[in-house]
Amino acid sequence: MQNANTVIFTDMDGTLLDHHTYSFEAARPTLELLSRRHIPVLPTTSKTYAELVDLRKKIGLSGPFIVENGAAAYIPHGFFQQKPAGTVWQDGFWCKAFISSKHYWLKMLEIIKNDFAGEFTHFSNMTLADIQDATGLDEASAGRAAQRQFGEPVLWLGSEERKTEFIRAIRERGAFPLEGGRFIHISGDCNKGNALQWFMEEYHRQTSVNATSIALGDGKNDIAMLEAANIAVRIASPSHPPPPLQKEEKVYTSNLHGPEGWTEILTRLLSLED
Repeated sequence: MQNANTVIFTDMDGTLLDHHTYSFEAARPTLELLSRRHIPVLPTTSKTYAELVDLRKKIGLSGPFIVENGAAAYIPHGFFQQKPAGTVWQDGFWCKAFISSKHYWLKMLEIIKNDFAGEFTHFSNMTLADIQDATGLDEASAGRAAQRQFGEPVLWLGSEERKTEFIRAIRERGAFPLEGGRFIHISGDCNKGNALQWFMEEYHRQTSVNATSIALGDGKNDIAMLEAANIAVRIASPSHPPPPLQKEEKVYTSNLHGPEGWTEILTRLLSLED
C-alpha cells in the first residue's frame, strides 16, 4: 500500500450507487483516477459482508470496507504492514467487529411485534421475493443482502407517527436503530462514525500519516460518519432531504444525485483530472 494523505469513506445506496438503478457508471472515471492516485476508497454501508465481497469487485475496489452500518471493518491482507489492532482473521481479511451478532435483536423484535402488529416486517421474516420487491435487487443480490451477521433491517409499513413510537420503543429496550434510505436498521451500539475513527487511528498508527478523511453519504444512518470525518459530503437524493449535521465547517452538499453528485463534489475537492 502506498501511503495516501486522503482516505475516502463512502455510503453505497443513493451515494456511490444510483438510488433507483444501483448503477455506479457516473462515478467510474473518478474511481479510476482515485485508484491511480492510490487514494483508498472504503465502502461504508448498511450492506453485508457477502454483498460487499461481490460488489467491490464489480466496482473495481480492492481495499478495506465497513459493513452493516459500522458493525465491522474488513481489511484485506497486505493493506497494512502489520495485523490491525483487535482484529481476527476471516476469509482473507482482518476483521474488526464492534458489536455482537444479530440474534439478540431478532429476539427483541419478536417480543415487540405484538405492540406493532402488521406495522413492520424484517429480513428474517421476508422471502427472497419480498426482499427483491423492497429493494429492487435481483435474486442473487437479495440473497447476499439477507446474509446479515450483526443487525436486522426492518421494513416499516405503518404511519410516520407510529414509526417514531416504534423507534422509541426499540431504543428503550437497548437497541440502536438507524434509519437508512429504505430500512430501519436494528443493531447494537455501533455506527459508521465510530468505525471511521477506528480505521483512521489504525491508519495513522501504521503509516504515521495524518491523513484527511472525506465521508460521503445521503441518509440519516450516514450522520455519524459525516460528523466524524474531516470533510463531510452530503449527496442529494431524489427521495429525501440531506441529513442534518451539527458541524458547520467543511460540509458540502451536492447539486446532483447519487454517483453524479459523488463525482461532482470529489472532483471539486481533490481537483481530479488526468
